Order: sequence, then C-alpha cells, then structure tokens
Amino acid sequence: MPARRVLPTDEAADLLRLVRTIAAEELAPRAAAAEADEEFPREVFRLLGRTGLLGLPYPEEHGGGGVPYEVYLQVLEELGAVWATVGVGVSVHALSCFGLVTRGTEEQQRRWLPEMLGGELLGAYCLSEPHAGSDPAAMRTTARRDGDDYVLRGTKAWTTHGGRADFYKVMARTGDGRGDISCFLVPADSPGLSADPPERKMGLTGSPTTAIRLDDVRVPAERRLGDEGEGLRIALAGLDSGRLGIAAVATGLAQGALDQAVAYAQQRETFGRRIIDHQGLAFVLADMEAAVQSARATVLHAARLKDAGLPFGREASVAKLVATDNAMRVTTDAVQVLGGYGYTRDFPVERYMREAKVMQIFEGTNQIQRMVIGRGLDSDAAGAITAR
Repeated sequence: MPARRVLPTDEAADLLRLVRTIAAEELAPRAAAAEADEEFPREVFRLLGRTGLLGLPYPEEHGGGGVPYEVYLQVLEELGAVWATVGVGVSVHALSCFGLVTRGTEEQQRRWLPEMLGGELLGAYCLSEPHAGSDPAAMRTTARRDGDDYVLRGTKAWTTHGGRADFYKVMARTGDGRGDISCFLVPADSPGLSADPPERKMGLTGSPTTAIRLDDVRVPAERRLGDEGEGLRIALAGLDSGRLGIAAVATGLAQGALDQAVAYAQQRETFGRRIIDHQGLAFVLADMEAAVQSARATVLHAARLKDAGLPFGREASVAKLVATDNAMRVTTDAVQVLGGYGYTRDFPVERYMREAKVMQIFEGTNQIQRMVIGRGLDSDAAGAITAR
C-alpha cells in the first residue's frame, strides 16, 4: 500500500506515480527470479536511465532531473520497496557521479555526464580497501604521476557493480600524507583493471560486489576530478548524500515488508478470526508501521536540510542509523508474522530480511554512524560552552 506523502509540487507527485508504475510493471515481476539466479539487471538500469531516473538529483543542464533531494529519496524508497538491488544500484550510481558534478570542470562535465546520467554508462565507487574499510585515509592504492598520465596500483574492496560497471570512481593516494588522496574517473576497459569473482553474499545477490584490482592502470590526467589531494574531501562529501540514499532504500525495504505482512494478516485466519484481529499481532504490525514512519521522517528531515543548503552530515548519519536498524527489525518481524511461510522463499519477506542486514553495514557501518553523531554532539557542546 503506497505510503501517505506530502510532496512539494504536482510534478513531484506525477514523478512518484511514474516510478510506482515502473516498479509494479517492470521490476516486481523480475525481482525474485533475478535475485535467486544472481542475475545483474543491467537492462533495468538502462530503462531507468532512458526515463530520467538515474540523474534525478543533478542539474538539468547536464542531463539530470534537477529535482530536490527530498523527492529523489522518495523515488529511491519506491524502488527499494520492490527491488532493493535496483534501489541500491541507483544510489551507488548517483554517488559515482557526485565528484564529476561537484568538482569536475565544464569540459569534463560536458564530455561524460550526459551518458552517465542517461544510463548509458553505469558507475561504481571505489573507496574501501581490504584493510581499511572504515578508515579511508589509511588507503594504500597509489596514483603516480607519469607525464600526462597517472599510474594506479592497488586493490579496492566491496565494490558494488564490480565487473559490470562502465566506469569506476577511484580514490588513490598521490602523496605520503594521510590526506594526500585524489579522485579519478577510470574507464572499465582500462588495461590492468580487473574484477575478482563476486562475493558470495547473504542478500542483494543480483548486485555483484567484488574487489577491483588496479595493476599499473594508466589514467589520463584529464580524468582526475578536482585538484591533487582533494579526493578524500570529495569522497566524504559524497558519502553524506550516499548515506541518505541507503537510508531511503532501507525505508522502502521496510515498507515493502510491512505491506506483505499486513496483506498476509488480513487473509490468514486462526480460531475463526483474521490474525490481524488478534491484538497481539496487531500490536506487532503497529510497531512496524511506527518504525517505518519514523525512518521516513528522519530521512526527509535530512534531505530538506540539504535542499536548503544547510549542513546535514550529522542528520544523514542519524537517518542512516535509524532507517537501517528499523529495516532490520521490521523485516524480521515480517518473517515472524508470516510464521513458517515467512521462512520460505515462496514469500519475499525472507529475502527482504536478508537484504536488510547489509544496509546496516555499507556506506559506513552503524557503529561508525554513532561515532559521527557522538563527535558532532561533543563539538556542538564545546562550541556552546565557548560561546558563553
């Protein structure tokens, strides 16, 4: 059942109706089989690109949709409610375009953004490394200047769309200091770039996650985004937006699980009554609804701060923490509501539960989000004392 929404414009309402139609007609019939077969839905991303859904939060002059983040995140929620692999993929692709949109030159944007935002080129994001998942400043991948090129060497881990992307946004060290990191757009067909076999995962099996190996990959200097040493700043700024994307997908995943649980509870009867009429189960559903609504509220609050040009990093961490923890709880409860059937693959809630777990891990684990939030509170408190 579609969530009640207050959208800023009639155009936004029309957009969301279009997304629901695409989700119902194009995504829902394919999702279960594709996940079971570990099939990457590349054609779905091309379809979303042709309909303008891959570039929604970016400027229209570059081929984007120019929509507020508040609206874009609700689009991701609708996709996540039907097929989390696609919702996550759209979010990751937007993150892969972030550096070019925010720090690319006009020439770089003119050359590459139209195909990226139009879905012809699908992106991947390479920040984490095997030994430094939550500490990007400790990365070991290097980019050595050699004439008009950089030569990249190292290994990136946990790359969504690894081996299937058309370009990789790669962070690599260009100096000896912890902050001497730069950002590069690396074509997938570059000699020396290779992807390991996909990880064997609990969920999101339609989305390949691989290590990416860079063995003396030559990248023209014109593919560096921003100045040397600016890469970590670009990466961290993009992660604030990326966390909101994952929070929105997690909220959609929880909404999808709740919808399945309510539909089952309305049809299943015990002791001569629908199980939704039993107070014990009705209270479980009520708690699930409260969790979904509270997650949505935190996501939209952070998005509205971003749209207003205000700092939103801490709020993005709150949204990611709340939405993904709630998604884990709601999907687990959905399995419980369906009982034995919920534990089988005849119903999608067992898949939703498996998919929810990783939402608490990527784009910064929820333990990292708590660190970010705590440091922000400490900084604010110290500033308040100084002001007195």
